[in-house]
Amino acid sequence: MRNIDEKKYEKYVKQITPTHSLPLNMLKAFFTGGLICLLGQFITDTAHSLGADLSDARTWCSVLLILLSVILTGFGIYPKIGKFGGAGSLVPITGFANSVAASAIEFRAEGQVFGIGCKIFTIAGPVILYGIMSAWALGVIYYILKILEVIS
Repeated sequence: MRNIDEKKYEKYVKQITPTHSLPLNMLKAFFTGGLICLLGQFITDTAHSLGADLSDARTWCSVLLILLSVILTGFGIYPKIGKFGGAGSLVPITGFANSVAASAIEFRAEGQVFGIGCKIFTIAGPVILYGIMSAWALGVIYYILKILEVIS
């Protein structure tokens, strides 16, 4: 009797468990990330052709991609892009902006201070923390290697 129940349960689990195609997911991520990068390159080239130097053009690219990501998050479009593109939409700067904006939207009902103020970096906070910590550690290693004249 118990054996039959286990078999039914296994069959049920297989029915409801979503199946994923790794090659398809990789293709979607590559396509989505590629489109974001293509848009970024278009913004950079356009700003540069309008007279901005390359550094300013890149700054405009970052600012406009962040703004577009936040606007799309606010309208509920970026989560759909993220669901389709996976890591292709999460890794670029747009994914970081989406995580901050999504947290602000999610917790706005709890108020400005205890909602948005306290929880806006719920998702992005670890990225900032580990980014700063790893940059600091690499900076210390670089400094030590310069003192030891291993690198010039």
